[in-house]
Amino acid sequence: MSAYVSRPIVFAAALTLLAGCNTQKTLETADNKSAAAAPTDTMPVVEGTCPQIFLRDGTSYYRTYAKGGKDDPAKVVYQASLAETSRSCTMSASAMNITVVAQGRLVTGPQGSAGNLVMPIRVAVTDGETTLYSELVKFEAAIPAGGSSAQFVFRKDNVSIPGGAGKLAKIYIGFDEGPYNTK
Repeated sequence: MSAYVSRPIVFAAALTLLAGCNTQKTLETADNKSAAAAPTDTMPVVEGTCPQIFLRDGTSYYRTYAKGGKDDPAKVVYQASLAETSRSCTMSASAMNITVVAQGRLVTGPQGSAGNLVMPIRVAVTDGETTLYSELVKFEAAIPAGGSSAQFVFRKDNVSIPGGAGKLAKIYIGFDEGPYNTK
């Protein structure tokens, strides 16, 4: 019997550990003593009850172009993409509160350089044709000096939907160049 463990198995185990973030944890104090989490009127939700996250076609990447270069690959300044997602939910008497997390990557294009980029990321929750929540967030990520790419983590707390929302509710996350004053 070999002690070799395949990379997909190790990767799946790591994802399983990360997906288990729906439990309440203890807080660490400055002197490294554990203290119980502060009591709240919310309860953690079993992962199966917490709506799944989906990336819609065409919204998982975002490109910026040099002036006058729209859709010209040689004029790309930055390109960003979203890949892995996660969520955790708590339930109060009247609402489900969701924390949505997405991992992304930012890369410079032929016209780009190290620096900051503000990206429009929308988080929406739907139940069939009904929109339960929608918010467009200005999210800033940076490529450090001397670099041509960077990873980032987008986190949106307090996504609140009615507690009685249907079991078919879905969370969508993606880039959205629409106006910021819409919900």
